[in-house]
Amino acid sequence: MKNRIANALTVDVEDYFQVSAFEHCIDRASWDSMELRVENNVARILDLFDEFGAKGTFFTLGWIAERAPGLVRRIADRGHDIACHGYGHQLVYDIGPDRFREDIRRAKAILEDQSGKAVTGYRAPSYSIVDRSLWALDILIEEGFAYDSSIFPIFHDRYGIPDAPRFPHDIERENGTIREFPLTTKFFSAFGKEMNFPVAGGGYLRLFPVSLIERAFKSINRDGNPVVLYFHPWEIDPGQPRIANTGWKSRFRHYVNLDKTESKLRTLLGSFHFAPMASVLGVGGGGHGS
Repeated sequence: MKNRIANALTVDVEDYFQVSAFEHCIDRASWDSMELRVENNVARILDLFDEFGAKGTFFTLGWIAERAPGLVRRIADRGHDIACHGYGHQLVYDIGPDRFREDIRRAKAILEDQSGKAVTGYRAPSYSIVDRSLWALDILIEEGFAYDSSIFPIFHDRYGIPDAPRFPHDIERENGTIREFPLTTKFFSAFGKEMNFPVAGGGYLRLFPVSLIERAFKSINRDGNPVVLYFHPWEIDPGQPRIANTGWKSRFRHYVNLDKTESKLRTLLGSFHFAPMASVLGVGGGGHGS
């Protein structure tokens, strides 16, 4: 029987060649020559969500929306929220305030035009709102975003604010307030050390046993807090082309257990109640909600 606390179900809509781990070996100028697999993968995800009666939030790249112009409408017509993942999957702390504003403004306009609904949620590529890029929250507020899900309360070589609050909260800035839904972690203490253990999904879902993720989610829900589950369309696509000229760490992070993602998602979708993030947060969303 499902726990009835509402948890946030999210998909970061990007294709396999756009991940940050490959940016050093795949020239951005070559993206248009790459095989676009995201449409078929999203179609499978939509069918999977329908099977379990789950609704979610699709954080979508503007670049993808431009090249697959019917995709955003199909997602929205199936009852899901559309939110913003930026335009070109560039790390927030790399592009700076002016280019960041241009990036989200461009993506937001495309997504709103295609969905016919206001887009009020944002997630940074590779969770790149960190201590040195908190200025991005000010720009999100100024550009009309009501909520963000970019902060990961862990130590990581690319992202993370380890001491950030672990559960949904308001962030007060000089020019307003934005609701934050951090990526889910399970706090534990062992051998005299305390840390947040990442259980939100993505590579962590692929790497760890689903029973561990399931136990963590149940524990967090029992304490009255919602979790967020995230994954990418390419993570259910074990047949995707292999990128050869990259390091072992990037290969491992990207390809480990791709063939197990869907079965793990089925376990979690069958065990928990999921809804779009805006619905869980109680803020304005970009779709139908549930």
